[in-house]
Amino acid sequence: MRIRAEHVVWDWNGTLLADNEAVLAAVNRVCREFGRDAVTLDLWRDTYSRPLKDCYEGLLARTLTADDWARIDLVFHEEYRAALHACGLAEGVPDRLRSLRQTQSLLSMHFHDELVPTVTELGLLDLFTRVDGLRAEVGGGSKAEHLAAHLDAQRLRPADVLVIGDVVDDADAARHVGAQVVLVATGVSSHRVLARTGVPVADSIPEALTYLV
Repeated sequence: MRIRAEHVVWDWNGTLLADNEAVLAAVNRVCREFGRDAVTLDLWRDTYSRPLKDCYEGLLARTLTADDWARIDLVFHEEYRAALHACGLAEGVPDRLRSLRQTQSLLSMHFHDELVPTVTELGLLDLFTRVDGLRAEVGGGSKAEHLAAHLDAQRLRPADVLVIGDVVDDADAARHVGAQVVLVATGVSSHRVLARTGVPVADSIPEALTYLV
């Protein structure tokens, strides 16, 4: 399968940023706070889904109140930020991105005011026509509406766009707006979980880019 696209929208966490260890540390901090045994990365990759609140209710085997969810969000991001310094870029980043003829942008569900400095510090900002992160205080929802706004802000036709991300929600968001999508099994979802979407699944950024014409 070959994909024709004039623009690539990248996901950040688990896609361009190899942050699985930081995510796992943060998830297990949540588990400790709520009296659950630690999980392995493989278990988390088979468990992860959005909306995140529903995902954590399944993981913790309890109904979460608004206060519980606010606590989870706080605890997770405290631990994640503490581990972020040890995270690097995914295979093929930035070299393979710099070789693309397509324009590129970045859309993440990570907090915007933290995303932009990180992308800048890692020397990637000039690669992107636009960088958008989450501008709400608490996240966990779908990416679909954010992707629609991201494309609209750049006056991009969804049919001309390829979305590359690491979770099922990236595929759902792309389908919602009418964009094309390739998923990479490098982040918080396993290849088996991603394959259920029926969209192309790659095991690395370089492999994902082989789909582009």
